Formats: sequence, structure tokens, C-alpha cells
Amino acid sequence: MNRTTLKYELDLNFVLLAITAALKDYRICFKINRQLRLNLARINDIELMFNADEKPFYFSRYYCKQNHTETEFNLIANKGSEGFLVPEMKTVDFFILIQNYIDKDELKQIIIGLNGIQDVQVAVEVDPKKLKSKENLIL
Repeated sequence: MNRTTLKYELDLNFVLLAITAALKDYRICFKINRQLRLNLARINDIELMFNADEKPFYFSRYYCKQNHTETEFNLIANKGSEGFLVPEMKTVDFFILIQNYIDKDELKQIIIGLNGIQDVQVAVEVDPKKLKSKENLIL
């Protein structure tokens, strides 16, 4: 009997920034908007079900799109209603997921701006391909 194997690779075509800051999601959103001149606004939470027999986990999400560059920004809380979005990074409080085009200089300025926020302990770029639970970041 012939066997056909289906292989697929996740589309991880985005930049991922990890932020450690002991703030509520709406406070960090306000400070990021002010510092980076973005217009992040709350949208529907991300709903994930890790097991079919358990209740879903919810993670707050803020979104904005820059019309002149088509760049999309998603601020996502790592700690949700029942657990972590990316369990292997429990010390991270938030992720910024940047989709579509962004150049290295602009990314560097965003990281510098995030680290310039008083309540942010650290903001760094993370390679999503190295995460075990990278599929949780596919929006």
C-alpha cells in the first residue's frame, strides 16, 4: 500500500518582540501608543483550546494598522485567563507581533522606543521559529 505523507510548514512571516513589564494590558498599550505614536486599540481576545475537553484560554489583544506602510501591529498578553500563550517564556508579559514589511532600522527604533518606556524592564526580538509553541502565535 502506498502511503502519502503531508508535510506543512507554518507561515511565520512576522517579527516578534517580547516585552517584560509589570503593567496591566491597557496601561502598557497606552504607554506604547504614546511612545511609538501608534494607535493600538483593543479587539477580540485570542481564544485557544489546548485540549478538546477543557475550556478555552483567552489572551487580550490590541491591534493597529499603519495605512501608509500596511504594517500591522498586534500587542498580545502572554498571560491569559488560565495559562500562558507561550509557556516556555513565562517571564515575558507581552508580545508585539509585527506583520508585513518593516525594515531593520525601523525595528531597531521600535525596540529602543519600547526600552525607553519607564515601566518596561526589557524588550527584545525573539525568533518565532525557535519557540516550541509557535503555532499559538498564528493569528
